[in-house]
Amino acid sequence: RETIIKMAQKANLHVQTHVFETTMPMGNSPVELCNVIVSAGPAGCSSGERLWLGAHFDTRPVSDRDPDSSLHALPLTGANDGASGVAVLMHLMEIMADHPPEIGVDFIFFDGEDSGVAGKPLTYCVGSQKLADTLGEFGNPLLADCCEGLILLDMIGDRDLFVPMEGYSLHYAPEFTQKVFQRALELGLSSFSMTPGPTVYDDHVPFLQQGIAAVDLIDFSFPHWHTTSDTPESCSAASLLQVGQLVSNLVYHRH
Repeated sequence: RETIIKMAQKANLHVQTHVFETTMPMGNSPVELCNVIVSAGPAGCSSGERLWLGAHFDTRPVSDRDPDSSLHALPLTGANDGASGVAVLMHLMEIMADHPPEIGVDFIFFDGEDSGVAGKPLTYCVGSQKLADTLGEFGNPLLADCCEGLILLDMIGDRDLFVPMEGYSLHYAPEFTQKVFQRALELGLSSFSMTPGPTVYDDHVPFLQQGIAAVDLIDFSFPHWHTTSDTPESCSAASLLQVGQLVSNLVYHRH
């Protein structure tokens, strides 16, 4: 969280935090969570629809899917599940600080995504649920009425990256999802496929439930998911590059 905020401040981008207290489903422990929102380009929505770019910066506190049961109590490194999406967004922040987009962009760094109880999807995505549920309320920094849509980046660093059209995105935001994947096709980005993928309960779902178009760019076939092997060695800069190329093109060439 501190790294994200310091980078945004160094780049002279507008930073807001969305802090709240909650009890985490895993362990029933009270904690303070903090979503971070960084804005680039014009403020407000007088110049058109804003675009939201999201990723979760927390990592799972246990490696409960590791093949070695003796390692289940260890926390993840989270190089792909968490850090990959954050890395792309942080670099895009640097780019947009030097080359401000014509239409406003909000980078949303979600907290509390990955501390849910296995097998109970609704116990995940605590930070995004809070942001989505309080849209328009005092203390929520997002301008929902000005949003074209949310592009969520999650687990996009896999060496064998394959990103199909996630099921909830395709069902509840078909036009927005098709637009994003059609752009990937036009750019010749081989890691993206205009084929239906599995449904994944992720940080985009609370926003879909609020009627906001959202697409989840995720490779859920990552073999090291929720294991101690989710390390930088399991990731590829080439995968991050393809995702960054797609998102930056969508920002600077909106139509």
